[in-house]
Amino acid sequence: MGLLSLGTPLEWEVSRKYNEHVRDNGVEQLIYIFKAAHGRNNDPLYWGDELEFMLVTNNHKDNKKEHYKLSVEADWILESLESTETPGIPNAHDQNVTYHPEYGRFMLEATPLSPYNSTKEYSKISYVEKNMELRRQLAEEKLSTKDYNHHEKVILLSIAVFPRMGCDNFINVPNQWDPLHKNKASQSLFLPDEIINRHVRFPTLTANIRTRRGEKVAMNVPMYKDIHTPLLDDSIENSARIQTFGKWFPKHDSEKAYKPGFIYMDAMGFGMGCSCLQVTFQAPNLEMGRYLYDSLNNFAPIMLSLTSASPFFKGWLSDQDVRWNVISGAVDDRTAEEKDSGKVPKSRYSVVDLYLGSGLNNKASYFDEKLNDTNVPINKKVYQRLLDNEIYPMDKHLARHFAHLFIRDPIVIFEERINQDNETETDHFENIQSTNWQSLRFKPPTQKATPDNKQVPGWRVEFRTMEIQLTSFENAAFSILIYLIVECLLTFPDIFNAYIPMSNVWQNMETAHKRDSTISPNIKFHWKTQFFNTNSYDSEKMTMKEIFNNPKSGIFPVVINRILKHKKIIDNDWKELKARTEDSDLTALYFYLLLVEKRSSGEIPTFAHYFRNFVLRHPEYKHDSKISESINDDLIDRYVSITNLDNENILKEYFGDSIGEYLYSKRENKI
Repeated sequence: MGLLSLGTPLEWEVSRKYNEHVRDNGVEQLIYIFKAAHGRNNDPLYWGDELEFMLVTNNHKDNKKEHYKLSVEADWILESLESTETPGIPNAHDQNVTYHPEYGRFMLEATPLSPYNSTKEYSKISYVEKNMELRRQLAEEKLSTKDYNHHEKVILLSIAVFPRMGCDNFINVPNQWDPLHKNKASQSLFLPDEIINRHVRFPTLTANIRTRRGEKVAMNVPMYKDIHTPLLDDSIENSARIQTFGKWFPKHDSEKAYKPGFIYMDAMGFGMGCSCLQVTFQAPNLEMGRYLYDSLNNFAPIMLSLTSASPFFKGWLSDQDVRWNVISGAVDDRTAEEKDSGKVPKSRYSVVDLYLGSGLNNKASYFDEKLNDTNVPINKKVYQRLLDNEIYPMDKHLARHFAHLFIRDPIVIFEERINQDNETETDHFENIQSTNWQSLRFKPPTQKATPDNKQVPGWRVEFRTMEIQLTSFENAAFSILIYLIVECLLTFPDIFNAYIPMSNVWQNMETAHKRDSTISPNIKFHWKTQFFNTNSYDSEKMTMKEIFNNPKSGIFPVVINRILKHKKIIDNDWKELKARTEDSDLTALYFYLLLVEKRSSGEIPTFAHYFRNFVLRHPEYKHDSKISESINDDLIDRYVSITNLDNENILKEYFGDSIGEYLYSKRENKI
């Protein structure tokens, strides 16, 4: 999660006087990066994924079973996983696994230590799932052996949202609303600051966003409307904690922000406490990195919809399926003047704003600057410096991209890092770059990434929209789908034109938030009418099923089949993989693609659809759109069952018969 410098973070009123210093020097660092790495070429397609887990418990210190809660007291796990001190448990690094902190104390990020190597045959593609599962297993083993205060049993879940986060009794910290703490960072009425990672960057980031904004963040998500759904989010009135805590943070501050018919959330933790699945790809060179970034742009909202896994927020059923706008609101540090005037139209967390466009030497020349048809402000001083510098002058499209990022202030500045060597350090640049959270991130390397130094990463693109899924099988399937799309793009850049107007991409991001946007025949997205050998930017409104299956521009017939045929894995169609039963890895690839097909066609439900209906059918549900502790317990039990692949009937209900049988048989063969 961003730049984790060591040192003394400055509060906003102190740090703001260094804002221009950070921007000025961040631009210089960026220029030196381009000077060093612009000539880098022929880098292999290395790639990797990031999984974000949540730590959940229902055990009291006396081994007495309680309701499920998020465990913030198990955050020792990160340091323990990176050590070699636990007898009988393999060291994570030796297993090509590593772990990282995230915003929440109840969160754990896990990645491969070394990237996947695309030069391996597709027959080895199942390594992705195996590595993902290993990350879960190593953490679970550590959690089961650690002897600490509460002796609680902690389970690891890859879920996008904990259903009751922000409700009473949702974390395992006694007296979390102790008035002595007063929630100094967030001032939230619902989330105690104890949920925030202990690293000083995170509470400082929380407080500085709130201070710069001039008020608490405010997210309003539409409620799912049922027979007895109240008009207002009554948690402000009914929460026991507010009766004792509200005298420090008067509830009228929140009453101004929440709206009838909406779930109200007032803290950064509601967004940055969500989990996701992200994948990053190394491009061969700078120009192909730009082309890859641009070409993946419209795939981002499509994959957000396809992976929909956020039907609940703060103990309520919501009328949307994804987390994206909640995170966007959670880090929205704009002042009222910036919002009202349109000076800064969007939050730091948003859909991509600009295509990077083509440089002079880019073979993929389909970009037209008219495609950037949206209102995107830029820092004119930064823009001019990037155009005019003598070290590495940029073209206008690339300069505009970075000049837009630099309209933002640095949010956390460390006192010890104010003065840096711009020719060798990048912290000032990363301070701006890493707090612009967009649907894609174009990731320049460091100044060490010279053409002859292949030991450090080159030009990369991060794909950021996907919602995390319950099983390693699903997370591998969606990651590998994007990998196949990327390989097709980089294999056929001279003839693959994925551009549509940026305004259409923005509209698609809004559409992806709609309930059942993946499976509803009435919800449509802008999608290309043709990808190959065309100078056209034409698009049509299509359902998700059409986006994946239409013969002219469907992801399966046009993209996946083309790259698999190019690799001589199939003759015509990906479903031929089903017959390759002699190769378990190609069988796995078949089932990954089958999952995507069945989800995109609506034949099997998304997580959001399945678990919303799970609540609606629950015998204790009162048709009031609320998730009680007992309903939440049953939700978590079902999450655990699917994660562990331990019930064939449930797997068939969730995945359909063929995938359910396949997954259950895989589990049986391992036992």
